[in-house]
Amino acid sequence: MRQVTLGSQGLKVSQQGLGCMGMSQSYGVGNDVESIRTIHRALELGVTLIDTANVYGATGLYGVGANEKLVGHALRERRDEVVLATKCGIVDVKPGAGMQLRGDAEYVRRCCDESLQRLGVDHIDLYYLHRVDPKVPVEESIGAMSELVAAGKIRYVGVSELPADELERAHAVHPITAVQSEYSLWSRGLEEAVLPTARRLGIGLVPFSPLGRGFLTGSVTSRDELDANDMRRGMPRFEQHNLDANQRIVDIIKTIAAEKDVLPGQIALAWVHAQGHDIVPIPGTKRVSYLEQNTAAAGLELSQDDLTRLGAVAAGTSGAHR
Repeated sequence: MRQVTLGSQGLKVSQQGLGCMGMSQSYGVGNDVESIRTIHRALELGVTLIDTANVYGATGLYGVGANEKLVGHALRERRDEVVLATKCGIVDVKPGAGMQLRGDAEYVRRCCDESLQRLGVDHIDLYYLHRVDPKVPVEESIGAMSELVAAGKIRYVGVSELPADELERAHAVHPITAVQSEYSLWSRGLEEAVLPTARRLGIGLVPFSPLGRGFLTGSVTSRDELDANDMRRGMPRFEQHNLDANQRIVDIIKTIAAEKDVLPGQIALAWVHAQGHDIVPIPGTKRVSYLEQNTAAAGLELSQDDLTRLGAVAAGTSGAHR
């Protein structure tokens, strides 16, 4: 897989990464053995950017930091092969109560040390502020992360889900390498302000859920098909009237996929890749078969006509940004 430079500080990563959240939460029952096989297969295919977070899987088999422990176990003998990304800023997520956030300097430092221990490494390559704590200026959080860079505990600083104005403020404290946010054919809100700001500042974009949480693969047509503990059951976008409204996006994806004899999900991923070399998507999966499908999309070329057709239907579909 082709290697690219993420951001303007020199971080080299594969043009597509692997999001590991779903291995420990959110999308049905996990399987640690298959998840570890998936991570190892990703390395064999040239994927170097492996993404986790302190809060992923907090209620799973391993307790707090479950996903970090899983990723650390999988990479125990292969640390030098990866660019390891994790996060701080979300303390907990409770159904119906939302996210509990924390971004003060003491917390950021402590959270980093805890992640290093769970991952079993001496440094984190890309450390994200997962969300901004509304009670703490973003300058304080990023300042603490800058101190962690100076201490050698992290190499590069990232942020997640920041609006354009806060991205500017964060970058003024310490160079930001990447901003991670949801971005796909049915989630294009970043294009108005965040993506132009990131490009002006030399910050790379790392899209999560580039497959629209599975919808853009054509595999989800009804919320009733999802496992009882699947988080998508609680998302308005997966209510039936919104699924139906957005079906036109999937229809054109399927049409172009059939023309090229590839899978619909590969078309959706290829569209994200086509938006610029400064964009490195991290589709998440816990299965080797889906990983192999996703990585194949990195080499899929879409014509200008393909891009026009996809962009037009996504922009004109009712409910596309819900």
